[in-house]
Amino acid sequence: MARTSFEGEIPEEQIKVCPVTDTQNIIAGKWKIIILWHLQETRRFGELQRLVPGVSKGILTSQLRELERDHMIHRQVYQEVPPKVEYSLTDGGRNFIPILEKMGEWGKKYATGKMAVEETAK
Repeated sequence: MARTSFEGEIPEEQIKVCPVTDTQNIIAGKWKIIILWHLQETRRFGELQRLVPGVSKGILTSQLRELERDHMIHRQVYQEVPPKVEYSLTDGGRNFIPILEKMGEWGKKYATGKMAVEETAK
């Protein structure tokens, strides 16, 4: 099966040359890593909208669908009136949380200028 990104099919050579290509394509999108972070707990759509200020309803829906397509999250629909939908992490999504934690650590160092100091010391 050909792998695709938001820009189309990914050349197989790119996947072979750069091992982070698949990861980048799964998390590509302004809000995906933030959505994954907040889905460490099961959440409903409205909760996610409140937790991710600035995201439109349409974009949030689109990003959730893409994460579901990539098997990072699970969408549970309850047959109730009004309909109830919950989102949670799959095993793949849960396995990505330590990477997000490392990204957060890196971001804190970068924001405080420690990265520049460490580079100068080398």
